[in-house]
Amino acid sequence: MYRVKEIFYSIQGEGYYSGRPAVFCRFAGCNLWSGHEEDRTEALCPFCDTDFVGTDGTYGGSYETARILAGQIRALWPEPEAKAKPFVVCTGGEPLLQLDDALIAALHDEEFEIAVETNGTLKAPGGIDWICVSPKAEADLLLTSGDELKLVYPQTGAEPDKYELLDFRHFFLQPMDGPNCDDAAAQALAYVLMHPRWRIGLQLHKILHVQ
Repeated sequence: MYRVKEIFYSIQGEGYYSGRPAVFCRFAGCNLWSGHEEDRTEALCPFCDTDFVGTDGTYGGSYETARILAGQIRALWPEPEAKAKPFVVCTGGEPLLQLDDALIAALHDEEFEIAVETNGTLKAPGGIDWICVSPKAEADLLLTSGDELKLVYPQTGAEPDKYELLDFRHFFLQPMDGPNCDDAAAQALAYVLMHPRWRIGLQLHKILHVQ
């Protein structure tokens, strides 16, 4: 059984694949925060801006099998015969609480390239095509290799030099959204210019006002 908050088609708004069309499967639940506002001050990522509570979103629900869920994801890809490789982003909450070998196999059978966006506190099953880890300052990082490390910046206790020697191909600083977003963007820009291994990662979907 897979508990899904929502499934939707949009563009990837963050990181290396920013701008690429994708189907998003947002799993319900997270291991760092309940998702309820009354618990935010106790969360390990109190800046989280995502609703991952429950299964009441578009195409949300409890999916009994991997095949059923993969079929619903496939149905949202707009051009089954197009040359573009179908692309799914598994996100949350924390997708690695639910993403398993059966779903990975089912999505590959539907010809999807599979990306995951994770907080890195859980090990990933094999077969995922693109792993993006977004570390949180107070959480133990177990997933220390992958394709992309995306660090929300600034975070006290999660300074970039703590992560830059890990085994990732790409490193992004994403300015923290919120009331101090302009200052966060200025700090991120200054850091990247002094440390060119890192790249600025903007939230393109927010700029374009899409989901």
